[in-house]
Amino acid sequence: MSYFERMDAVHMDILKEIGNIGAGHAATALSKLLNKRIEMTIPDVRIISFDEMMDIVGGAENVVAAVFLRIEGDAPGNMFFVLSIEQAERFIQQMIGDEQFKLEQDCSELSLSALQELGNILAGSYLSSLSDFTRLNLYPSVPALSIDMIGAILSYGLIEMSRVGDHVIVVDTAIHEEHQPNDRVNGHFFLLPDPESFHIIFRALGVDRDE
Repeated sequence: MSYFERMDAVHMDILKEIGNIGAGHAATALSKLLNKRIEMTIPDVRIISFDEMMDIVGGAENVVAAVFLRIEGDAPGNMFFVLSIEQAERFIQQMIGDEQFKLEQDCSELSLSALQELGNILAGSYLSSLSDFTRLNLYPSVPALSIDMIGAILSYGLIEMSRVGDHVIVVDTAIHEEHQPNDRVNGHFFLLPDPESFHIIFRALGVDRDE
């Protein structure tokens, strides 16, 4: 029986709670960065197939903004934070105070660094929460930003993951200013541990047992 088949609602609730704790830390960091009260929620955490992952981001050929980080430490792996182009533009607009900003028209160093910093804050907060909960030493590499077709961006991580299965952990995220939930930025975290890291993470979550 695979790790994913062993997971039940309790384990998914644990992953969601880890995400919510990380979201609280990220919201605090973003509030300081943007000098405004930011709230962040985790609407859902689930395990999906590679095909489903491609579907929720618009298909393999859909162009997105993605921040890639390598997870280092006790359970190495890959992490991707993916935003649609529209959602990426919305975040940059809020960060630089320009509601007319469009990535196609102004792909400047300032706008790209804003997205990198967003990915860095969110990934760092989530990994810190996961590390605290599992007592594993986990930390992110320097983030790398890519604006490309999602299939091309995810290809490396999927090749590694295909050695142990065809599923991935996805953490949905929603970011918005306080009292403005309808003007939120929605994105997805994809967590792809290295093959040898799976038993480490799932054992820490109480899933890796002989069955």
